[in-house]
Amino acid sequence: MAENSLRAADLDLATLVLLVGEATRTRITDAVHAAGFGDVRPAHGYVVQRLIEDRPTITGIARDLGITQQGASKLVVELEALGYVSREPDPGDSRTRRVVLTRRGWDCVEAARAARADLERNLAERVGARRLATTRAVLADLADQLGLSGPIGRRAVRPTEDSA
Repeated sequence: MAENSLRAADLDLATLVLLVGEATRTRITDAVHAAGFGDVRPAHGYVVQRLIEDRPTITGIARDLGITQQGASKLVVELEALGYVSREPDPGDSRTRRVVLTRRGWDCVEAARAARADLERNLAERVGARRLATTRAVLADLADQLGLSGPIGRRAVRPTEDSA
């Protein structure tokens, strides 16, 4: 049997970013599940990100994420049934309902932040703070080149088709 000689360092940047991104998402999801939030899916994270600094409507969520209103509604209904979000009347228009994080939703956000911080801390210990800062800068430049700076700033990065 031939020895496998392909190494991660041999891969082109796009392949490496895709593989590392997926493995990172899996690692973070596993940590969030282990922290007591086993009912969330990565697709829920796109909605939750919109709720950290805003109280959008389902229509606003759909628009920002580039999904149908029905798709956004389905995600919000799921998150509501799981206790992560609630819908509250808009103070200026009682017909409008705003989606907000519940205490459980905020706790889940904190669990995800802790998991990401732990992953980053472990990487810094392995490669050093300077290399980590350089890697972050290169990836931020790539994100900008790919047109992600605006959506990142608005917490409106659109899900890929396989994120659900």
